Amino acid sequence: MDNNFRSYVAEFLGTFTLVFVGTAVATLQGFGGGHGGTGWLEISFAFGFTLMVLVWVFGPASGCHLNPAVTLPMALAGKLSWAAVPGYLIAQVAGGIAASGLLLALLKGLPDYDPSLHGLGANGNPHGMTVAALFGWELVLTAMFLVTIAAATRPSAPAGSAGLTIGGYLFIAHLVGAQLGDSSLNPARSIGPALMQGGDALKILWLFIVAPLAGGLIGRLILYPLVYEDAK
Repeated sequence: MDNNFRSYVAEFLGTFTLVFVGTAVATLQGFGGGHGGTGWLEISFAFGFTLMVLVWVFGPASGCHLNPAVTLPMALAGKLSWAAVPGYLIAQVAGGIAASGLLLALLKGLPDYDPSLHGLGANGNPHGMTVAALFGWELVLTAMFLVTIAAATRPSAPAGSAGLTIGGYLFIAHLVGAQLGDSSLNPARSIGPALMQGGDALKILWLFIVAPLAGGLIGRLILYPLVYEDAK
């Protein structure tokens, strides 16, 4: 089997798992009936520790990007062939959409779940922040995410530490951003839930695509080279 195809499958499965688990916990936190009440800490654990495991599971197959805001900066930095980029991006977005579709179908099996009331874990702006502030949170958190990823995967990084480092950062980012409706850091994480949830989530979706992509480019191509001289 072609190695690129294996990478695409890994990206699809990894993104599917990250979005499915993370948004399931976020959605269940949002309503009662014995299912909710998990809190922001558990949402942060869900995203951060799921990514930690996935880095170890799928990292050897594809690098475990699971995120267009990782794939594009890595390609620009010469760490991924441009020929593989379209397949990575399609697999990531498709994985997120598939995860949201399945999650919606399964949650409808709960008698007290109402998609119009409880949503599907889509990113948004529940506190009515200015667009500039919301964009800023997403930009900064994603920029530092890419610095973390690049540092954790550099040749001289401690062996076997990438999963804990990268997942740990996503956990910390969600401690800050989850309660703001923010901390997507990943267009593929945002697209699926927004498409399935609709409404206001679709209106603000552009921000959770543009800001992570911009933040990823700043983090990998500008900030990381200021710290590590081995940056390409």
